[in-house]
This record gives sequence, structure tokens and C-alpha cells, in this order.
Amino acid sequence: MPMATDQPKYESKVFNFPELLSALERSGKSVYGSHFKIYEEDHSIIFKLLVYFLRDEENATRLGINLKKGILLTGPVGCGKTSLMNLVRFITPVEYQHVMISTRKISFEFNREGYSIIEKYSTGSFKMISSEWVPRHYCFDDLGIENNIKYFGNECNVMAEILLSRYDLFITHGMFTHITTNLNSSELEGLYGNRVRSRMRSMLNLISFGSEVSDKRN
Repeated sequence: MPMATDQPKYESKVFNFPELLSALERSGKSVYGSHFKIYEEDHSIIFKLLVYFLRDEENATRLGINLKKGILLTGPVGCGKTSLMNLVRFITPVEYQHVMISTRKISFEFNREGYSIIEKYSTGSFKMISSEWVPRHYCFDDLGIENNIKYFGNECNVMAEILLSRYDLFITHGMFTHITTNLNSSELEGLYGNRVRSRMRSMLNLISFGSEVSDKRN
């Protein structure tokens, strides 16, 4: 399948879309192996991610993307959400780069270390750049696969608490949160409650793969 066609809907004054598709594929082969490829069916998703992470204001306005919010990337298992969110970090300006972390790993950390983990990914989530403390941006990968964990007998919905805290930091410090998930909005609300779902709507841009997208693990 051809790598790309420079269709008008993929034009940007900020970046060259075909060139970045090629760069992403090269990076993907380096990180994930020679079998990695960029699929034409994913070009619209990739373009939106590049518009967001490269701060293309003109296309962001056209596509309804709020550059002051984070990204909620949804889609079926195997569609490539994690790999794309990981690869775009390599071409994102340093001040907007995010750290990838599995929600399952966070649940294990909580089980081992307790409530300090909630602070680690929220109020303690700042880094020093040019002698200034700035928010640390995270992408919480596979939201929904973690389990509620008990710490000394007390059950805690760790990701719900982290997201609520990061919403407050989004309001006060402009902290970006990104999420990948296989779940739809009703499933997310069922796991985390209406309050968390409402906060997610306020601080995230929804970008969705179609349900018919192919499983790229095959």
C-alpha cells in the first residue's frame, strides 16, 4: 500500500505530512521491528495527532481540536493507539512531550507503595526546565485494564483519583493528560463514575479509531 498521498485535507503550513509519515514509519521500525508500517486507513488519525502535537493552530480550529486540552485516543484492541502515542513523542517540541505509562503498571506501583503513587502522578508531577518548574505531561496507556487495588485493606480506584487530581492541575497549571483506551464513554463512566467522566470531557480532545479498523498485531 502506498505510504501517502498529499491530499488537500492533509495540508499544513506547520509540517509536511508525507515526510512525517515516513519519519514515523522509520521510527516505528526502529522501536517495534521491521514489520511495523503506517497504514493509509490511519492517516486521518495521524494527521490529527500531528496537528495537535505540532501546535498547528489553523488546522486545529478546522478540526475542532483544542490545543489547551489533552488527547483521549480510543479504538479497538490492536489498532495502534499505544504505538502512535509513543512515536509522536519523538517529533513533539520538548515542552509538550509526554511520558508513556501503563495504567496496569500504576496499579502495581500503588499495591507496592500505597497512596504516594497518586501524588507521584498528580501533585508531584512537575519537572525543572530552564530553572522553572513545569507540569509533567503523561499519557496513561490502556485506561480500564487496571484493577481497583487494596492497600492495607482499603480499596482505591487509583486512576480515578489521579485523573481528578490532574484535572485540578489542568485548571491551575495547564497540565496536559493524554489517555489511550479500548473503552467507550459509557464503559468509562461505569468504571470511574460520572464525575471523572465529566472531568475527562473538560480536559481531553476525543480522537477515535473506527470500530472497523484492522488489528495491526496480525
